[in-house]
Amino acid sequence: MGSVSIGTNWAGYHEYAATALHRPTSIEQLQEIVAAAPKVRALGSRHSFNDLADSAELVTLEALEPDIRVDDESETVSFSAGIRYGDLASALQAQGWALRNMGSLPHISVGGAIATSTHGSGDRNGTLARAVSGLELVTADGRLRTITPADEAFDGAVVALGALGVVTRVTLDIEPSYQVRQDVYAGLPWARLLENYDAITSRAYSVSIFTNWVDDSRTTVWLKSRLDERQPPKDVYGAVALTDEMRLVEGEESNTTQQGGVPGPWNERLPHFKMGFTPSNGDELQTEYLVPRRHAIEALRAVHELGPRIAPHLHITELRTMAADSLWLSGAYDTDATAIHFTWKNEPAAVLPLLPVIEAALQPFDARPHWGKLFHSVRPELYPRLTDFVELTREFDPEGKFSNGFLEKHVL
Repeated sequence: MGSVSIGTNWAGYHEYAATALHRPTSIEQLQEIVAAAPKVRALGSRHSFNDLADSAELVTLEALEPDIRVDDESETVSFSAGIRYGDLASALQAQGWALRNMGSLPHISVGGAIATSTHGSGDRNGTLARAVSGLELVTADGRLRTITPADEAFDGAVVALGALGVVTRVTLDIEPSYQVRQDVYAGLPWARLLENYDAITSRAYSVSIFTNWVDDSRTTVWLKSRLDERQPPKDVYGAVALTDEMRLVEGEESNTTQQGGVPGPWNERLPHFKMGFTPSNGDELQTEYLVPRRHAIEALRAVHELGPRIAPHLHITELRTMAADSLWLSGAYDTDATAIHFTWKNEPAAVLPLLPVIEAALQPFDARPHWGKLFHSVRPELYPRLTDFVELTREFDPEGKFSNGFLEKHVL
């Protein structure tokens, strides 16, 4: 069990203040740790860019057995919450099953991704948390509790930011395996993007649009098409299909999943990055805002006006879409949404002052920040069930064992 030094998040930006990191090898050990700790939180794959996951003590589930169990009859899979999406996906594919969606990185832990409402893309696909059909967690007193969709607390407990306890086990809905091809198109004129936004994002099973806000030649469309659905077009409103690979990190060894329309299993095409490669150079910061789909065009116009201020400090922006859900703290709660994601250069002195400027531009469009990225502030009125969530945390954690500075400032 023991404890070790903590270090930093994946990108090296946030240094954890915790003084102990516990690595239990059994659920019983985890229960003992949680019951004994005055303050404790779960640490996933360290992909958050803020202090959401920090506490006096942290616990990782990395040493627990993955214990992947597929139920063919209910079309679900249950497993230890610390497993990474890529590892889970490989196990499912080997048994002929699939997840409906994946994020751009297969390296992130499932527990951390669903707790923060992390997502992939697709007009008809929800956030990754939308696939959850069951949770098991250790509560503040060390007891194990199971939550299913039959419980009134379910919609508040899935995207819970770690505030209710340490999630130990997750059950997800699955479906039969499918094949996907990935085609990339470059040079989409900005005006044509806005004029045809709905047509573009609905053109494939999963769609991503990359831009730097100032140069149309850098605006690319990534269509991830299921082979049992529509085949991709020859061009996308002026953007031309690429025959050479498009790299997301310039100057780096190729680490993106295969492009060029080559069919492959869902788990090797839906993510942008290969599981076996370093996902990025890590020398970056990240910010993301989710706006209701009805405001997408106006929101994009507002950010585009800031392009000359944003571009010098930006690696790239990605635009993605998702379907509405009923999860209280989800960025897509009660609305289809568009995500505007900024991968910044590692220039905090320049980037951090830009965040309130961007948030002011997006203020009329009800933008919700991604909980695991950098942002300036949260508008409580954009979360209609926030009061219910606060009451839920008091029920599960009356002494605030799982609370921290982030939650106290932005949520509780």
